[in-house]
Formats: sequence, C-alpha cells, structure tokens
Amino acid sequence: MKNIKITREKVFKNVHPGLAPKVSQPEKKEREKALTATRRRLGKFNQPNQFIGSRNSIGCVSVEISQRCNLDCSLCYLSENSNQVSDLPLTEIFKRLEGVRRNFGIGTNVQISGGDPTMRDRSELVQIVRYARNLGLNPSLLTNGILCPRDLLIELCENGLSDVAFHVDLTQKRKGYVTERELNTIRLEYIERARGLPLMVMFNTTIFTDNYHALSDLVRFFIDQSDVVGLASFQLQADTGRGEVRGRPDCISLESARNLISLGAGSELPWDVILVGHPKCQSFLPALAVNGKAFGLIDDPNLFAGFLREFSDVMHDRRQSTPAIAWSYFKVMLLKPRWLLKALGYVLTRLWFIRGDFWAARGKVRPITLMVKNFMHADHLDQERVDACAFMVMTPDGPMSMCAHNAKRDEHILRPLEIETDSGPETFYPLSSNKTLIKDSVA
Repeated sequence: MKNIKITREKVFKNVHPGLAPKVSQPEKKEREKALTATRRRLGKFNQPNQFIGSRNSIGCVSVEISQRCNLDCSLCYLSENSNQVSDLPLTEIFKRLEGVRRNFGIGTNVQISGGDPTMRDRSELVQIVRYARNLGLNPSLLTNGILCPRDLLIELCENGLSDVAFHVDLTQKRKGYVTERELNTIRLEYIERARGLPLMVMFNTTIFTDNYHALSDLVRFFIDQSDVVGLASFQLQADTGRGEVRGRPDCISLESARNLISLGAGSELPWDVILVGHPKCQSFLPALAVNGKAFGLIDDPNLFAGFLREFSDVMHDRRQSTPAIAWSYFKVMLLKPRWLLKALGYVLTRLWFIRGDFWAARGKVRPITLMVKNFMHADHLDQERVDACAFMVMTPDGPMSMCAHNAKRDEHILRPLEIETDSGPETFYPLSSNKTLIKDSVA
C-alpha cells in the first residue's frame, strides 16, 4: 500500500502542482462562447437540468489516433477497411486536438481512441496526451487494455492523462471466456493496473443479446469495485460498422437497461434528474456505493438545476482525490451561505434515507457513476438526436455526431488529406501501400 501511495503522490506532483486549473479571462470568454453555441444547438433540450450548455459545452469529443485494432468484435463500429488504414500523422492529430479546444473551450473531455490507441507508437501516444493536456483539455484513453500495462498508464499520467476507460465484454470474443462473470478476471487485472494512480477508472460494456441477462450482475460487480472504478458505462448494441451482429431485439432498450441497472444497484435509481444531450441518447447518474448497493446522489432536478446555475464556473481536476474536489466546491459555498445550508440539509436527508446500509457499511461511502449510451443504427439516424449530440468525434471538417460518423465511416477515414509539414504541404493517403505521405509538386 505504501508503494501505491508514493506512486500516486509522485505522479500527481508531476502532472498538476496546483489544486485547480487556472482559467484566464480570454479562456473564460472562449468557454462562454462555446456554451452559448451548445445551448443554441440543443434547442428545446436546453433545459435547466441540462449538463451540456451549462457545465460543459460537450460531454466528450473523440479523437481517433489509429484505426487499427487487435480485436475483431462481433459488434464493432469500425470499418472493414480500418486495419489497412495508416495512422494519421502527428501534425493532423494535433490539429484535431486544437479543433476540440477551439470549438468547445478549455476543460473539454477528449477521448483518445481508435481502433485501439495503444496500437500506435508508444512515444507518439504519450506526445498526443501531453499535447491535449497542454491545450487545457482533459485527455482520456479508451482501450481494450491488451497493450496497456501499468508502466504505460504511469507514463501517460505523468503527461496529463485524466481517465482510462477499459472496454471489456463478450463481443470481443476473448479466448477462454464464455460469460461476463468469467471476464471479471480480466477486469480485476485491469483494476489493479490502475490502482493508486490519479485516474478516473471507467469500464465500457457493450450490451447485446448474449450478455443482456448479466447486466444486473455486472452492476453489482462494479459497485463492489468502486474503491477504484469511478464510472461504469453500458452501450446498447447498434447496427453499424463491421460487426457481424445486426439489429437489436426489442427487449434491449434504454428503459429496460435502466431497470436492470436499478435492480443490480439494489435501489430505485432517479434517472432523468441530470440531462446530457438528447434524452433518448444516454442516461447519466452519479451515485453513492454503500454496502454493496448504489443510491442516486441527486434525486431533485430543481436542486441540480440550481447547482448548475451557481457553480458552473467552478473548475477542478479529475486527477485529484474526491475530498480535494469536494473542497474546491466547499470553498465557493463558503461565499454562498444559503447553498452551504442547502447542501448540508440535502446530505443529511440522503444519509437518513440510506441509514441502514450506511451503518452496515460502517460509514464507508464511495462515488460511482452509472451510464447508459443508446447509439443509433446506421440506417436509422434521427436528425434531432444528431443535432443535440453530447458525444462527438473530431473530423477534418470539424466535430460530428459519433453516430453520424459511424454511419459513413469510410467517407471520413479513407479520404486523402492535405498535411502541413516543416518541409511544405504533403498529401496523406490512408490506404497507400507504400508511402502515406507524398510531397506535393511545386510549379
């Protein structure tokens, strides 16, 4: 335990010496401009309890740094051509990260993804994470974990990584594993790799016909591991990409998934209190893990709406500990005594509600967020949902809804690109079997 503590302190000292990000006046104006654009884009979904447009201008933006992957999932959003696509030059990756900052402002969550990003040269992956952090973004790594050992996570932490999201489920057809319960062995291994590091540890699980019945059991597993796991995200199967599984049975829906998650949590969870983008696209629920159960942290949409109004400008670094983040809000509350009393009253009410489990757990309470993502089928895109998207991907033409991007992925990843280099303009050919960069002729 001593070594883990030393590692965390060393890494956090390297990546962020202060208690919270400092935001300049120009950055504040840039952020407000991005928030205003989001509120306009949301239209009727810009409600008082809507997270994006209030706290952040977007939930997350994906920057795909490699189309290659070392798995071939039965439900895969990638293209049949993905493994033949050359990795984008670093200059193009940096340009896209700059586009994230320009469109959505400081503090935006950016997902370094693919394919699997760990297929890329390690030194380049580190440079990408560092560049994102230096831009004022919060970089997250989405990986299946196969090529992501602890020493890589430590190096990425030292260069600014905020989160790691491990994708593990039966769609990946990992040899020797036939149930989600058996896959918990891999999940536990990944948890130990990240233990003690200043990272939000997340797990992504694709929910489909073969594991739908195990959803409640998975929720219980993540609750039990909430000393390390901070977020469990469940993606409903979508008919898109190169996957062999098509369609979706009627029994799998946003509503049914939420019901099964509540069953696994052992309590009636207050869904829809917090809106993130279009209500049909995802459900987001911060919870408290107590005595093997999970209880919604906030069950009052009006209270949450008020919190957004009063504290949307409070910035914190997710690499900090939960007490440190809470302290950053508490200091602001000291200047707003009304909210301090309101928060105290609400906390005491919630503790009374869970008093039996609170005492049984001897006061041990851990935060965990539960999330459901309902991706659209490629041939059934709803323009209203596309317009209100909270999870986008950065393309050469700017940010785009992930569902819209996946529906026509080849049009984006196979297109030749003009790249600026130190030696002049060059053209990047994604499927070139020889050189991927060919210098333009100058007349």
